[in-house]
Amino acid sequence: MFEYHGWVTIQATASGDDDAALLERLVDRVHRAIRDAADVDLVDLRWSAGIPMLHFGGIDKHGAQSTDLLTLFTRAGELAPGSYGLLYTWDDQDTENDNNFRVYRMARGQVTEREDPHLTPVAPTILDTYEL
Repeated sequence: MFEYHGWVTIQATASGDDDAALLERLVDRVHRAIRDAADVDLVDLRWSAGIPMLHFGGIDKHGAQSTDLLTLFTRAGELAPGSYGLLYTWDDQDTENDNNFRVYRMARGQVTEREDPHLTPVAPTILDTYEL
C-alpha cells in the first residue's frame, strides 16, 4: 500500500512578489503536467486568496503511483522555482522504510527527502502492530 498527502504553494520566485501574468503561465504549465501525469487519486490545483495551491492525497494498494507522484511533485517545483510545500508518503512495500513515513520537502522549488518525526514508526505510533 502506498499512502500520500501533500501540498504545494506555487510561486514563480521566492520573493513572494510575482508578476500576475507570469504566475498564470506557470500555473498553466503545472496544470498541463498534472493532466499529462498518470492517474493519481486526488490532485487539486486551485487559487485560494489569489495564490495557486496544489494538493495531493490518496492510497494506492499496489504502489504503482509512487514514482509518478514524486515526479509530478518535483516537476511543479521545476516549473515554478519559488514554490514550497510538503509531501508525506508511506510505502509498506519499501523494504528499507516500510514502517516509516517519508517527507519530501520543497523549498525554493527544490525537493529533498527527510525522515518524518511525527508518525514514524508507523507501529506503534499509529498502528498497534505492523507485520514486516
